[in-house]
Amino acid sequence: MSVTTSYEGGRARSSGLLDRARIIAHPGFNRWLVPPAALCVHLCIGQAYAFSVFNLPMTKLIGITKSVPEDWKLTELGWIFSIAIAFLGISSALTGAWLDRVGPRKAMFIAACCFGGGFLVSALGVYLHELWIIYLGYGVLGGFGLGIGYISPVKTLITWFPDRPGMATGLAIMGFGGGAMIASPLSVLLMRHFSTPTHVGVAETFAVLGMVYFCFMTIGAIIVRVPSPDWHPRGWVPPAQPKRMVTTNDVHVDQALKTPQFYLLWLVLCLNVTAGIGVLGQASAMSQEMFPGRVSPIAAAGFVGLLSLFNMLGRFFWASTSDLIGRRNTYTIFFLLGLVLYVLVPNTSRIGSVALFVACFAVIISMYGGGFATIPAYLKDIFGVRYVGAIHGRLLTAWSAAGVFGPVLVNYIREYQITHGVPKAQAYTVTMYVMAALLVVGLICNLLMRPVHEKHHLKEGQALT
Repeated sequence: MSVTTSYEGGRARSSGLLDRARIIAHPGFNRWLVPPAALCVHLCIGQAYAFSVFNLPMTKLIGITKSVPEDWKLTELGWIFSIAIAFLGISSALTGAWLDRVGPRKAMFIAACCFGGGFLVSALGVYLHELWIIYLGYGVLGGFGLGIGYISPVKTLITWFPDRPGMATGLAIMGFGGGAMIASPLSVLLMRHFSTPTHVGVAETFAVLGMVYFCFMTIGAIIVRVPSPDWHPRGWVPPAQPKRMVTTNDVHVDQALKTPQFYLLWLVLCLNVTAGIGVLGQASAMSQEMFPGRVSPIAAAGFVGLLSLFNMLGRFFWASTSDLIGRRNTYTIFFLLGLVLYVLVPNTSRIGSVALFVACFAVIISMYGGGFATIPAYLKDIFGVRYVGAIHGRLLTAWSAAGVFGPVLVNYIREYQITHGVPKAQAYTVTMYVMAALLVVGLICNLLMRPVHEKHHLKEGQALT
């Protein structure tokens, strides 16, 4: 790796290719080149939403055409995704402050190594038929890559777009929602290409995906840039009187954890995600069971694809809307509109309206995605831009918690209902009402949000790292 040497205060200081000092943009740099760098990473790690395409093939690694006793069960394979999401939250919480120090290039490159390497380790696990190796590969190593890759562009984009922070983060995080739309058909195509009468082609597919994702994420790391400290958009002047819920001060990441605002936002994100992710994981089965005989497996698959599209588009639409109406108002819409739609869903089954059912969940999932894309700008408004990456990393533990709560609520309530004689078409009614109740709690937390007390602000000249 080549280095350059600069001198500060009479001391030589080396700067490697991955260091922040090497990626400070030159005057006149086009800031619109930064969102594509973020998309290179987010479109790759968004593959996580498509990992389920490997579940059935991995239950037939030995039996090939059908599962045999030596094959893995779906319940065992389901833990791969759960472990990855858990380590997404853990890694983002642990590395957020470090990321702010080292800059996005080094973080994005390490994310590429972890995520791509996770696939290669998992390929070895499939080849040796050792499930614990896949847990370690895609679950732990890949999960770390997910977390670091997810938060690495956030602060950079907010810094480049102080005039439209919601739109900027929405552009990147939209990629995470849409990554599955690329990964799903690509994975199926690769497995079909590598399969033989005695082989299902999963190991080779993992290896190819690992190398492809590493290359594309590395391209993002190469082209990303950070603005110089005195840079601002041409013609843009910071408002003399900022809005009440938008601060011009900074709060250190450790100090943010001492404020009630952090925990209110943690609950806001957790409850919004819990309501959405629980339904997202059961969308196919739910549509078929609520409309028996009217929604075929193929139509259900199309419904899931439609939800992925709204998940992606909602991230950009709602985050951009938040720049106009404010973050608290945007989340208020999420909770109020979501409450109405969840209560309405059981009635769509009673009146037999598939179209209304699809419309309800399309809007719900758009707000699920919008919640992810809007929260970084919300944090910037409340805690300032200086430590927003680190604070965002800590807050994403709410996603890990929701990834457990949501599916558990949906699955276990449904199972309880069916066990007690409730028809499958009505087994989701209680679940929808529980989700609506969670949104009421989220609404209250959001309405309680106030500006951070000045005692938590970083004092002028104070240099905390």
